Order: sequence, then C-alpha cells, then structure tokens
Amino acid sequence: MLKTFPKGGIHPAEYKITAGKPIEVLPVPKTAIIPVSQHLGAPSTPVVKKGDTVKAGQLIAKSSAFVSANIHSSVSGKVVKIDNVTDTSGYRKTSVIIEVEGDEWDEKIDTGKTLKKEFGLSGEEIIKKTEEAGIVGLGGATFPSHIKLSVPKGKKAEVLIINGAECEPYLTSDHRLMLEKGDELMVGTKLLMKALGVEKAMIGIENNKPDAVEHLTSLAVNYKGISVHPLKVMYPQGAEKQLIKSLINREVPSGGLPIDVGTVVHNVGTAVAVYEAVQKNKPLVERLVTISGKSLKNPGNFMVRIGTPVSELIEAAGGLPEDTGKVINGGPMMGKALNTIEVPVTKGTSGILVFPENESKREEVQNCIRCARCVSICPMALEPYLLKAASERGMWEIVENDKALDCMECGSCSYICPSRLPLLDYIRLGKSNVSRIIRSRKQ
Repeated sequence: MLKTFPKGGIHPAEYKITAGKPIEVLPVPKTAIIPVSQHLGAPSTPVVKKGDTVKAGQLIAKSSAFVSANIHSSVSGKVVKIDNVTDTSGYRKTSVIIEVEGDEWDEKIDTGKTLKKEFGLSGEEIIKKTEEAGIVGLGGATFPSHIKLSVPKGKKAEVLIINGAECEPYLTSDHRLMLEKGDELMVGTKLLMKALGVEKAMIGIENNKPDAVEHLTSLAVNYKGISVHPLKVMYPQGAEKQLIKSLINREVPSGGLPIDVGTVVHNVGTAVAVYEAVQKNKPLVERLVTISGKSLKNPGNFMVRIGTPVSELIEAAGGLPEDTGKVINGGPMMGKALNTIEVPVTKGTSGILVFPENESKREEVQNCIRCARCVSICPMALEPYLLKAASERGMWEIVENDKALDCMECGSCSYICPSRLPLLDYIRLGKSNVSRIIRSRKQ
C-alpha cells in the first residue's frame, strides 16, 4: 500500500500536460531585473552601484541578517540603475537592473556538464558554500537553505527527506529535474546528508511519476543511504508536515519545526542547486520553471535566468492567448495571480500558469450549508469555516486559539466548499492579524 498522510487531503484534476516536455533553456534576457529580496527574511544589501560592470554569478547583494540570502547576477552586463520595481508579489521592491552584454561568467564557476561525484568537504564547509551561493528552498517557500542545515543546539537530525512529490496541478519542473538531472540530485542529496551528519535520506515522489520513481530508484543503488519512496497521489502530499508523516510517521507539533521530530526537508531543486554550488561553485542564478495552460501553444519546462521578465517566458511558450483571463505565479492551489506580466522570475518562481477567461472567475458565493467538508479535508485538522467566521468578525482571540497559524494555506478548503466561500482569503486575513498581535506582545 502506498504511503500517505492520514488527515484530510483532496485529489484535484492534475493537468500535468508538460510532464513529457524536456527541459529547454530560455535565451538570456536583454535586461535582467533582480530583486534583492527573493527569500523569507530580511532583504539583501546591494554591493554594486549604477555603472558597474558585472559577470554572471557575481555577488550583487549581500545577506543583511541571520535570516537572509545572498543575491548574484544571473547575467553579464552593466548595472543601469537600482530602483524599486514590482515583483511577483505585487509589491515594489529594491532591484538591481542590468543591461545584458554577452554572457560572461565569473571565472570561479565551472559551467561544464561533467558530473562531479567526489567531495572531501566537511559538513560546515558545505553549509558555508550553500550560504555563499544564496540557495533557498526551491519548492516555493524560499527559506534560506543554510539555516535549515544548521541544526540548533539540543536538536539532532536523524533522516533527510527530499521532496519530489510535486503535488500541485500543472507543475512538472521537479518531475523533469528528477528525470534529467538525477545524478546531480543524488550527489546533492549526499552533500546535504554530510552537512546534517545523517546516514539516511528518503526521496518521496507521488506515484503519478512512475518514470521518475523508476529512474531514481535505479540510481540510488549507487548512493549509500538514499532510498526512493512512491507516495499516494493526494494533495497536499508535498507539504512539509504531510510528507514527514507519510514517510517516517512522525507528527510535527503545532508551532514546531521538522527538526523537532529529527528530520530536515529539502526540495529536489534545492538538492540540485546545492550540488552546483558545492561541486561547481555556481550560485543560484537560474531555476527550472513550468509554464503551462490549456490555451498555450508551446507549454513546457524552461531553465530561466533569475531576473528574466515573465513576459519573455510567456513569449517562448507561444505568447499570451487571446482568451487569457488570469496569469498565476506558482500552482493553481497555492499560487497568486499577477497583475502584470512585466515582473521578473525569482528564486521562488516554480511555475507560471496562463488560465483562460472561463476558468478565471470565482463562482457566486452562497450561504454556508454546514456540511463540514472543509473540516474533513483539512490536512492540519483545523476548522476552516470557524476561522473564516471569526476572521470576518475580527475575533482574533478565537482565530489564534483555534490555531490559524498552523494553516499552510494549501487552499483545499476553498476548493472543496460547495458554497464557494472564500475560506482561505479570510484565514490569511486572520493569520496576518494574529501574527501582528503576537509581535506586539513581544515588544
């Protein structure tokens, strides 16, 4: 029987229409717009100025706090300005704007394709190189990876979990990465194991990717301590806490972290990025992005330089269809709609989805019928209808006591609601206000 998590979950239509599309390399943009905040935590501080010439892979913004990440240029050319530019969040953020001239890389970076399996670095050295390379979680959360690898005093990592579930509909970039960069993924996993000081790593993959399961299983024979585990197709299987429960049957406590139950979780893309950083001296300057949609002429999986305008990615996919109603950054369940396509691809851009007009409008909201379907499918065992009602009325104490902060914003409740209530919208409102109240208590 396939492993899965015990509470809730849904199975939306998958629409993995780009699963058979090999990785294509998107041409280098004419202008790169690189925000200095592409991660959870404090924005980085620019270390270049207008008029400077930079190379691909060169540091252009240095992490400015404990929770922060370095930013590197993804292109070579001239810094034309440092300005506030709208990014995929919809907010204007400080960005380094580079006019591209050629494609010259920093001399320290190995741009060759030869696999480098052997390494003699210590765990501390691997963590340091991960930090220097500006690597963050590439599953969408963008938490700085070096912090995850730095196990706090009093805690101990026992097993590394590599997340290859990719449970969001439409998205297939992780799938293609597992198929086309399997050895790099394996070496990256060994590096992460060394950094954490663990002897065991488990790669979890939803069973709708049998080719990836078979491929990585065959590779794992040559990498001691790594095993591959097919998982039941169930959204949100790729959520950190659900994946931990599925694979090692441990439950992260409310308000806790994976390390509290002896594990650390990294995405497959992050593992490949760690391989490139440690073995090739290559910082995180590009990532694999799925661009998909039922009306697109050429949907696919593109390797994209950070800072490339989303409009250029859409152009490579055949241009914006006439029936477009919405463009989404991320997957359809957890992603957010863009108000313009003139925004840059960032470290957290796992997918760009182009939805037709007839699928882009919310249905009319009806009264709650007290069916409790939102309760039965919530993977965190919350009561979405109650959190929505309390948030709507500003009853923040109820929102806090009923553990709204445990909500991972998977969207399952809104998806399943027969009355089409905007449950997640109100829960997000509640989380925001409760977080503000908790911060004010600490001041």
